[in-house]
Amino acid sequence: MSIKDDLQTSELTLASSPHLHTDVTVRRIMSDVVIALLPAAAAGVYFFGLDAVFVIASAVLGATGAEALVARIRGRAIPLYDGSALVTGLLLALTLPPGVPLWMPLTGGAFGIIVGKSLFGGLGLNVFNPALVGRVFLVASFPVSMTSWRWPVASGEWMTSGFDALSTATPLDLMRLQGVATPLGDLFVGRVAGCVGETSVLALLVGAAYLLARGVIDWRIPISYIATVMSLAGIMGFDPTFHLFAGGLILGAFYMATDYVSGPITPKGKLVFGAGCGVMTMLIRGYGGFPEGVTYAILLMNATVPLIERYTFPRIFGLKKMEV
Repeated sequence: MSIKDDLQTSELTLASSPHLHTDVTVRRIMSDVVIALLPAAAAGVYFFGLDAVFVIASAVLGATGAEALVARIRGRAIPLYDGSALVTGLLLALTLPPGVPLWMPLTGGAFGIIVGKSLFGGLGLNVFNPALVGRVFLVASFPVSMTSWRWPVASGEWMTSGFDALSTATPLDLMRLQGVATPLGDLFVGRVAGCVGETSVLALLVGAAYLLARGVIDWRIPISYIATVMSLAGIMGFDPTFHLFAGGLILGAFYMATDYVSGPITPKGKLVFGAGCGVMTMLIRGYGGFPEGVTYAILLMNATVPLIERYTFPRIFGLKKMEV
């Protein structure tokens, strides 16, 4: 039989790229992220009580509601099944003070989805991390509420004490304004003032270990981010361990900077991106007008991703290096 006859009798399947497929879906990835965030969310509820539950619920409702609304306006199927809006709302909630009025996380979640995601075209097309976009909007619009912190009450006491918590400053605020260093043990466990989900380093690391074990995130961004922060903290005369545990560094490094869409995909690019986030974080913490710099550092580096990938994209085997 000739080749022509073979082709005529064979069944050919024609399809566009990609030609390699995997069982890893968006829904599975988002489910893993939610599972990884549960310890941090549980720690927030443990230390801040029901206020943390209401903040989380409001942010998730705002994000998922906005996702459904945008899909309805565009005449598309509501894509809540993929879990991306749920992750955006949950991440936003974990970056908010536990005592904020509930309409604020609701509004922030909706803003992050509509402005930070949908206006760019939806899932996979956004330039900036939607949860951080929502947080920056709230900080710029309502700075007093977004910088009002509470000291966590011991587990169980918040149910019978008659008050939620005492007003105080975050460890970064105390260090910068008063030179008071919070004990590292309290920072690691989470018995400090701060956002709902960023205070317990222990809980965040448990979730991060899960994501690494599942292969959901790559080690390059968080490790280069953390290593840069600790190195610069030592050079600038600060306690590196304090700057590792205080603020939102662990939450940002493992859960925000590793976002698939708004971060780089090249191995070298991830190292550059993480190091850049570390440099920006310490410049803001050391010399900026805010005691914390993780949010702005990641968003600023999100804007540089196309440039990073242009200069770190690996050369295709067998081709000469292209002019850039």
